[in-house]
Amino acid sequence: MGKFYSTKNYGNDRGLSCAFRQWRSTHSHCSLLHGYSLGFKLIFECDTLDERNWVMDFGGLKEFKNWLEQTFDHTTVIAEDDPEFQTLMLLDGKVADIRVMPAVGAERFAEMAYNKMSEILNNQIISGEALNPTVRVKSVECYEHGANSAIYEG
Repeated sequence: MGKFYSTKNYGNDRGLSCAFRQWRSTHSHCSLLHGYSLGFKLIFECDTLDERNWVMDFGGLKEFKNWLEQTFDHTTVIAEDDPEFQTLMLLDGKVADIRVMPAVGAERFAEMAYNKMSEILNNQIISGEALNPTVRVKSVECYEHGANSAIYEG
């Protein structure tokens, strides 16, 4: 039996301007704070279309969009194990809006977005708000820019 897919893009043009550093990347300038206007592409899948013949009702993505903005819009993301954690936290509320995460980078951001969207869909199914209870997230791609991206597939 086949599957249906649909995609939703939150492009780099949306202005999710986020700074972070790959502190373990001691061989490159990626160990320094730098930023991107991140983009995210979600792929949804289902076995059965809803009554409108849709995979996913994109109107049901407001909570996810709010999470993206809260997490990545004009923020600085710091890995909780960054050896300069305390130094970087001194910037919070003064010159930076800090978000602390277990890990940073496009791969981890794609994974976090996948997990958040899956949580939202599960909550909609449990509450009876899901317009298509068979829909699930297939993958999330996080773009740093047009040349670099990473994909997480659950």
